[in-house]
Amino acid sequence: MKEKENLINAEKKAKNLFLSIKQENLIRPGISEIQLGDEIYKLAFEMFGIKSFWHKRIIRAGINTIYPYSENPKNLVIKEDDILFLDFGPIFNNWEADIGRTYVLGDDPYKLKLQSDVEECWKISKNYFLNKQNVTASDMYKFVSKLATERSWSFGNEHCGHLIGEFPHKRITGEKVNSYLHSENHLALKDNKQNNLFWILEIHFVDYKRKIGGFYEQLLLT
Repeated sequence: MKEKENLINAEKKAKNLFLSIKQENLIRPGISEIQLGDEIYKLAFEMFGIKSFWHKRIIRAGINTIYPYSENPKNLVIKEDDILFLDFGPIFNNWEADIGRTYVLGDDPYKLKLQSDVEECWKISKNYFLNKQNVTASDMYKFVSKLATERSWSFGNEHCGHLIGEFPHKRITGEKVNSYLHSENHLALKDNKQNNLFWILEIHFVDYKRKIGGFYEQLLLT
């Protein structure tokens, strides 16, 4: 399927960008979220000639990691022992990618556990998606929220993913909720009659008391 191949190829390039971000040691204390974003934007242009992102480029550090995508908290400076996450949606040849990863500076075991949990629970949630027959968007949201609770976290958003496709961002005709892995969306995710829809799965776990969050996202594919 050409659309699936295009999305996979876009994600591979996005993963290479994230790998280079780490290799170039761009994530470091003493710079602001905006400065890091500008450096990543420059790197993306140097690597792939990317000028367009289908959603706002997000770098959240410290307390800002508790906020969902819709919020726009004030710009913070990254600290030596910080937790932060990146959420980028680069466009490759008119195809969207959407990658989110969490990083921990220092060796705080609680923050490292949060970093580990969001990645591990993404994989657990994908296995749930693969193995459950007639899985719906609301099933996915309830499952991910339950995982958060089981690991003593709160889930940090009203949905746990969204549609992805050819730019501009693909959307189902109808109410906004039907474009998301939302508790009120009862769309069967593996129904091939639904115009070959493809989804991004997001894990955003938060500890509101300690004011930290972790985030992990990428393509959810069969």
